[in-house]
Amino acid sequence: MRVRLGFVANSLALWDSSPSKTMTYRRFTELPEHERMEKLIEVTRKNLEHTKRIIYYCAAHEIELYRLSSSIVPLATHPDVDWDFYSPFKREWKELGKLIKTFGIRASFHPNQFTLFTSPKQHVTDNAVKDMVYHYRMLEYMGVEKQSVINIHIGGTYGDKKAALENFHENLNAIPPEVKEVMTLENDDKTYNVEETLSACQKEDIPMVLDIHHHEANLSSQPVETYLEDIFRTWDRRDLVPKIHISSPKSEKAFRSHSDYVDPDFVIPFFKTLKKLDQDVDFMIEAKHKDLAMLKLIEDLSSIRGVKRISGGVLEW
Repeated sequence: MRVRLGFVANSLALWDSSPSKTMTYRRFTELPEHERMEKLIEVTRKNLEHTKRIIYYCAAHEIELYRLSSSIVPLATHPDVDWDFYSPFKREWKELGKLIKTFGIRASFHPNQFTLFTSPKQHVTDNAVKDMVYHYRMLEYMGVEKQSVINIHIGGTYGDKKAALENFHENLNAIPPEVKEVMTLENDDKTYNVEETLSACQKEDIPMVLDIHHHEANLSSQPVETYLEDIFRTWDRRDLVPKIHISSPKSEKAFRSHSDYVDPDFVIPFFKTLKKLDQDVDFMIEAKHKDLAMLKLIEDLSSIRGVKRISGGVLEW
């Protein structure tokens, strides 16, 4: 069994490296009109530069898994801005894609919680489609859309889970086929558990991202190992290694919140369950301390008898 570990968006080991520097719409409108686009371009260019620094950091540490920031381009989907974020950065997008391919990094996106398809309101669905297309365009500009994923949750229940799921399946028809082709679904910590998310994935032929922390916060009718083989089979169409989100609770009281680091005692039982299936997987670390938590967890897991660290970000058991 081979396991790669990765982290989300920002590297805490690098100085001033946020790829998510923002510009609010209010700030945009407060600027003189002739300065607005100039400022947008400046912030976006900085985010792209920082993304490149982080990719080089991943390469230096042999980290093969990285989630790109959804906030690289400020105001990309705002209806009153709707600007061209490709033409000014053709070289930068192409360079990022080349680096991702050269270093063998599996890149992904995870749009925010407002990108959902269960709402009965049309404008919510329209905005979700727009956001999915925005993320796809970034992958496309980099030329890595074929090997990447855009991961979302099913969404809310609006007081009627059955009706919300019906909305979900109907509203997915609004997503352009090429965008739906690269999307994945993840179980969440409050509404749609592993069993429900797996069912939706099977119905739509969408790969499922298992989140073990969310599963512990929102249990299904059966233990998680009951669903693992079916979850892994949802990835067959993409011919990609299944991805699993790893984190641990901040505390018993704040169980759903992510801790700064990953408690190995929370993860190791699941890690051992995977070993029984001898299934290669990718672990995306969602702890608050980002890359620092990832590097600490790989050390913790490599201390298990029989587990060998074969590179900076890869384990073999």
